[in-house]
Amino acid sequence: MTNSFEKGPEGWCSYDYHSSVISGWRETFILSTWRPGQGPYGSNCITVDHQQWSADTPEQPISILPLILYRNWMNLDPIDLRGATLSVYLRGDDLNTRGVACYFWVNTTLNRWHLVSHPLQIGEGCWTAKPNRVGLVNDESQWHNSWAGLPPKLQSLDDALAATTSYGFAFVGFLSEVTGQLSMSHFKLTTAKKN
Repeated sequence: MTNSFEKGPEGWCSYDYHSSVISGWRETFILSTWRPGQGPYGSNCITVDHQQWSADTPEQPISILPLILYRNWMNLDPIDLRGATLSVYLRGDDLNTRGVACYFWVNTTLNRWHLVSHPLQIGEGCWTAKPNRVGLVNDESQWHNSWAGLPPKLQSLDDALAATTSYGFAFVGFLSEVTGQLSMSHFKLTTAKKN
């Protein structure tokens, strides 16, 4: 699964939880902005900023989901990410993370799991020399379950990875909301070969 953003943002959005609440629980997602030629080495990228996201307070701890993709938005089925590898460039411009980390997460209709053992590197005002490369290990000790539905119904990490319906990036555990701009380029999930 690769997003090179050749012609647009390819479904990637920010989640505005606050707008979702005041609109009567119609989930509000704001499409990212396509930036042709502004990615690493002249490639394409997408950007989002703090005017597009807000704190998702049911998450424990409270999280911001600045970049999110539901696979069904792109007519894609759930994906098996057990043993997969993530590769991605991230860049911040005037990005104040309040000292918290950015994590990759996976979600089903039931649960969200953050890969807290691997905080991601975000270039400050520039793209990093190399992309983040992270193995999505099937080991619950390296992940954190931040949401288990209402009412809560915990789903195992193995089940969540086996049929992931959405994924993205999160800022987790802040006292004040993260501000600034976040950009992404060359998003790639390489799935493990199955016997």
